[in-house]
Amino acid sequence: MALVHQLLMPAAVLYGEGSFAEIGGQAKKYGKKALIVSDPIMEQIGNVELCVEHLRNEGLAIATYTGVDSEPTDIHVKEALSLFQTESCDVIVAIGGGSCIDTAKAVAALATNGGSMSDYMGNKKLFTESPIPLLAVPTTAGTGSEVTKVTVITDTVQDIKMMVSQPALLPAVAIVDPQLTVSCPPSVTAATGVDALCHAIEAYISRRSQPVTDTLALSAIELIVTHLRRAYENGNDIEARDKVALGSMLAGVAFSNASVTLVHGMSRPIGALFHVPHGVSNAMLLPAVLEFTKDSAAERLAAIGRLIRPEAASLSNEELAEMVIAELKQLCLDLKIPNMKTWGIEEEKFEMLVSKMAVDAIASGSPGNNPRVPSEEEIIQLYHTCYDYQFAVEEKIASET
Repeated sequence: MALVHQLLMPAAVLYGEGSFAEIGGQAKKYGKKALIVSDPIMEQIGNVELCVEHLRNEGLAIATYTGVDSEPTDIHVKEALSLFQTESCDVIVAIGGGSCIDTAKAVAALATNGGSMSDYMGNKKLFTESPIPLLAVPTTAGTGSEVTKVTVITDTVQDIKMMVSQPALLPAVAIVDPQLTVSCPPSVTAATGVDALCHAIEAYISRRSQPVTDTLALSAIELIVTHLRRAYENGNDIEARDKVALGSMLAGVAFSNASVTLVHGMSRPIGALFHVPHGVSNAMLLPAVLEFTKDSAAERLAAIGRLIRPEAASLSNEELAEMVIAELKQLCLDLKIPNMKTWGIEEEKFEMLVSKMAVDAIASGSPGNNPRVPSEEEIIQLYHTCYDYQFAVEEKIASET
């Protein structure tokens, strides 16, 4: 019997420079009063005001919640949901990074299903009612949250990141305008860009990959590897911004349907316990986790190598896998990605919490999708490796390729 695959994504995706101007017309299809979910930075630089203008031009009434921080929490969800209900809104618009979009997803689902996000973690409970229509507008090129059925919300009581993946969390509309990413500072461009690259690589090597997600993931990898340095070095390079935004979106669709693997499983506890932004914590882990995984994913890593370095196509799968890891190390080095120690995580606190981190990583389910499924002890060892990991590329590897 043939294996049947399913691909889920928003009902509509609007992409390209200037597409943000369509937000009002799109929102009008779904409701009459919009709750805008955003953050103080978006408010400060004028994106919230511009969103309000676009919505009002189409006759929508508006309420705004701009309390989201760099990492979304159950507190943000509770506050935004309360405002949604008090203001009798009927459509939600999220504008900002993945934190804003993830918060809005939780609000949209809980508004019709009730309870709290902890009720739905690990699919203990399913969203059975249709969510409030959500229009997602990313201002970073990284999380891909605008096209995924995933949200990650921190439980502030248990200090864990709750990853919930259900179709009800899909936005109704995604609007991806690369012009909105121009305001991202280099550090955010780097962190979110590597996050998107993680999504693509993990979707491609995942045990749950499928032909369509493979195609999307490989396209995303090529776009991001080719253009991320340019976007980092010159934030006004709109062509580079455009390609990285496209790559991020494609990677989002890929991992939403094929799932992430060990990098994301290990990343979430770092964010929850040490408040490291999600993209940074992924980047801290990527090369070391691929080194751990490479013997079980040599063929797929080699395919990535042939894509990004076609002149090296004659190398063996093992050599190409090594080359890909070397390329990623160099990319992290060029983007000034820190390790955990450099970020400022105290070693004593790290040692105290590392066992909990490993338990929480496994509980997320993502490590089970990795080509090489790690034990709890192996994850602890990987955390130790990553704590003061050096991204510098060994000269012999670089010279071989």
